Amino acid sequence: MAMGTEIMAASVLAGVNILLLGGLTAVWVRNYRTFRTPLILGLIAFGSVMLLENAAAIYFFFSTKMLYSGDPGVQTAVVTLRALQFVALAFLAWVTAK
Repeated sequence: MAMGTEIMAASVLAGVNILLLGGLTAVWVRNYRTFRTPLILGLIAFGSVMLLENAAAIYFFFSTKMLYSGDPGVQTAVVTLRALQFVALAFLAWVTAK
């Protein structure tokens, strides 16, 4: 069974989110080594958990197709949530770069 267009888009967005989170987490780890503040440690924890969540999403998209294949409404919701997460991470990356 071929993967639907919306789930494929959600997979691509999850992959892009992983790349953004990997870059952000690397910056935060470098900053934590310099400043040792609890706020930056919290950002590292946030980035790590979000990395795991996106990796798990990709795993489920490819390994358990039945999870999202039954309902087009669910597929639309999944791709919408991945897109919103991408927008949030893009803003966070922009602020971190500043």
